[in-house]
Amino acid sequence: MTDVIAAISTAMGEGGIGIVRMSGKDSLNIANKLFKGNKVDSLKENENRKLTYGHIIDPKDGEIIDEVLIVFMKGPYTYTREDMVEIYCHGGIISVRKILELVLENGARLAEAGEFTKRAFLNGRLDLSQAEAVIDMIRAKTDKSFEVSLNQLEGSISHKVKEIRNILLEMIAHIEVSIDFPDEDIEEVTYDELEEKARLVKEEIKKLLSTADRGKILKDGLNIVILGKPNVGKSSLLNAMLRENRAIVTNVPGTTRDIIEEYINIDGIPLKIMDTAGIRSTKDVVEKIGVDRAIDMVDKADLIIAVFDASESITDEDYEIIDIVKDKKSIVLLNKSDLPNEYDENDLKKLLPNKEIITTSIATGIGIDKLEQAIKEMFYAGELEIESDIIVTNMRHKDQLIKAKKNIEDGLEGIMLKIPLDCIEVDIKNCWENLGEISGDTVGEDILDKIFSEFCIGK
Repeated sequence: MTDVIAAISTAMGEGGIGIVRMSGKDSLNIANKLFKGNKVDSLKENENRKLTYGHIIDPKDGEIIDEVLIVFMKGPYTYTREDMVEIYCHGGIISVRKILELVLENGARLAEAGEFTKRAFLNGRLDLSQAEAVIDMIRAKTDKSFEVSLNQLEGSISHKVKEIRNILLEMIAHIEVSIDFPDEDIEEVTYDELEEKARLVKEEIKKLLSTADRGKILKDGLNIVILGKPNVGKSSLLNAMLRENRAIVTNVPGTTRDIIEEYINIDGIPLKIMDTAGIRSTKDVVEKIGVDRAIDMVDKADLIIAVFDASESITDEDYEIIDIVKDKKSIVLLNKSDLPNEYDENDLKKLLPNKEIITTSIATGIGIDKLEQAIKEMFYAGELEIESDIIVTNMRHKDQLIKAKKNIEDGLEGIMLKIPLDCIEVDIKNCWENLGEISGDTVGEDILDKIFSEFCIGK
């Protein structure tokens, strides 16, 4: 990696400061072709990590491009462990673009998506799970998801995976000694010892996997679909949970004709709430498309909030909604409790046994707090504070843990049956390798390319 990469590392658009960064051993030379300091002509390698004031100048014609601060950072004590230069110019579109073009014209090449972080990984500054935590921090939607990502960047997942892999490596070493030196005066590993360690590994993997569903919630949020017949209060519920008038609310049935999506968070749980078209038979082509989309969204939802109208008797549309949600994770709202009651709640309980039914008046705000508490209890079992700092939020990590768990279970089965040690070793090595893909120790180049392609260019 001798070439210099460069990119804009701040978001495009108006802002106070824009940053163009370079990484590579020739970064300082490229910077000195373009920079003229107010008190110095060029940057010096021994003036490491010192901000210098001056101008970026086009070497072709001497035109001043922008007034800047610039810093040279000597590797290996940098983000990529290479020499780096960062140029702090005025924010906006024009200045950063012009400076980047000059940097590229004078010897650098445009960085690929995530290439700075990829170099940090390849140069040993970060392992792969830490590198992935960088993008999770950038995309974090709540304080809690940011905190979990920060813990992963600090190595929480890495350290635990390393501990488990060390146990596996010890098992592999003992097996290989027993196989390769059967006649030597070396104490052979026993099946009881292997069983004890295999059970320990299995238990540690299970603990990590047990956090994955909660981790998905923290990272990606819950997909919540609001379902109900027209004019039952779905859009009013969305507005009430958002604390703003996002969806149009009228007395005319069928106002909502498409999916309306909004993000909120409840005590650190990110929620993507989708207001849908009212479920009913209709000849209106546009409304029918909305109804079909609403039904399609049900299969993708983590939770359905089914809303019924307490001021009306049960209808065919209600029965259709009951049929949709009866076997799915859902919370039932009996809305419009401020109006004369025409709905028998006991009938609804019979039709939807084991479902929590909350009486609400969305128009007056009654029951919204109970709904939010029910959401928290459903997905955190009443324990909102997550005691462990080690939480699996990455689906790739979860997949590797599932594979590793299957490997160690197969190995444990072989140990219990006392099959030959070389056969047991295959499963243990597979477990070790699958866990190594989490930290990047055994990952292939194609997986690396896919992971870092999801990053922004300047990171």
